[in-house]
Amino acid sequence: MKKYRPTSPGRRFQTGHDMSDLTKKDPEKGLLSTLRRNGGRNNMGRITTDHRGGGAARHYRLVDFKRNKEDITGRVVAIEYDPNRSARIALIQYPDGDKSYIIAPVGLQIGGQVVSSQKTVDVAPGNVTTLKNIPSGTAIHNIEIKIGGGGKLVRSAGGEAQILAKEKDYAHIRMPSGEMRLINQLCRATIGQVGNLDHENISLGKAGRSRHLGKRPHVRGMAMNPVDHPHGGGEGRSKGGNHPTSPTMVLAKGGKTRSNKRTERFIIKDRRK
Repeated sequence: MKKYRPTSPGRRFQTGHDMSDLTKKDPEKGLLSTLRRNGGRNNMGRITTDHRGGGAARHYRLVDFKRNKEDITGRVVAIEYDPNRSARIALIQYPDGDKSYIIAPVGLQIGGQVVSSQKTVDVAPGNVTTLKNIPSGTAIHNIEIKIGGGGKLVRSAGGEAQILAKEKDYAHIRMPSGEMRLINQLCRATIGQVGNLDHENISLGKAGRSRHLGKRPHVRGMAMNPVDHPHGGGEGRSKGGNHPTSPTMVLAKGGKTRSNKRTERFIIKDRRK
């Protein structure tokens, strides 16, 4: 992480990545895809996610979350920056010439080797196998929810889950949020903790850097008119007497929003408890 000289108020508390962990500047052209931006709008043009728009143009890196090239050892040839995620990505080259990107875990270095298998593998960063073959207590990331569906959980910088126990067909996984969850032991996960640990210490320093990331200003509801927000209007500072809510009247202070009863049985401990 690097700090800047306070040449302006925006620079005074600004911090950034020093990029010293990166070994390759330009991405692999064969692993790029176009990325259309929608400004938080759906196919009808209506805003479904607030405060999005603008930002620097970028290409999408085709990251291999499935890791289904089994029992073939790949070699790490580069660690790269990915503008679409907080983690770094590693470029893997296989003996047959194929290349792919993976999430770069802590400890993965240039020249290192990674392998994906349904069998037992070394407990080394970047290796992939099923949960039943990973020892309890091991840190993991990029965890599948459905068998063969590709990693969906724990993919951001510094993230790690832990296998606490195994019982019948399921493994007890403690997520980074504190939630304890049951996941089928035939689902696969990557060993190790996601890299780029300093990401949580970054201070943007000024509004402009948020705009570069495609984030628009977040206006307080109390500063709006009654037609725009439930907190709007009134004389002076007033919320209108109602509980704090979103613009669509969803409770903002601890109101439960989960409604997927189909998967509730897989959650042993809620992250809020």
